[in-house]
Amino acid sequence: MTKNNILCILNIYNNETEKQQETGCSLTNIKENRMDIIISNSSGIPIYEQIKEQIKRQIMAGYLKEGEMLPSMRVLAKELQISIITTKRAYEDLEREGFITSVTGKGSFVRGMDPALVKENMLFAVQELLEEAVKKAELGRISQEELTEMLQLLYEDRHTRE
Repeated sequence: MTKNNILCILNIYNNETEKQQETGCSLTNIKENRMDIIISNSSGIPIYEQIKEQIKRQIMAGYLKEGEMLPSMRVLAKELQISIITTKRAYEDLEREGFITSVTGKGSFVRGMDPALVKENMLFAVQELLEEAVKKAELGRISQEELTEMLQLLYEDRHTRE
């Protein structure tokens, strides 16, 4: 990741911030009520969509727990140095999709997720990635057997490290 590829990485601890100047950006980490958000200004994906997808992933992975408060739209906008309209759009989309709930005057909170819905979302995300892998394999003239073997090896390697 280069400075040109990153608009900002932000660090929010329950609405308190700590800036890291190493890359000219601030840093966010999910551990202990912190949230990772990395924004790329060269990805071609709208910033609100990047924020929304990263928060969704963290909810689905269980890093953000039910009832946990998200940073306010204003704090998030200020730390990312973006318009509050951008953060508002991301939060509205997350609420519409059932990932968060907003309480006027109190903030936005992670909504409880149905495990079947979480699994369905993960299956969809994996399917999209596998479709891309199949396209690249076809371009590289990699057979289905070779692709399947690669997937099996990756899966086994991941589980032996854990």
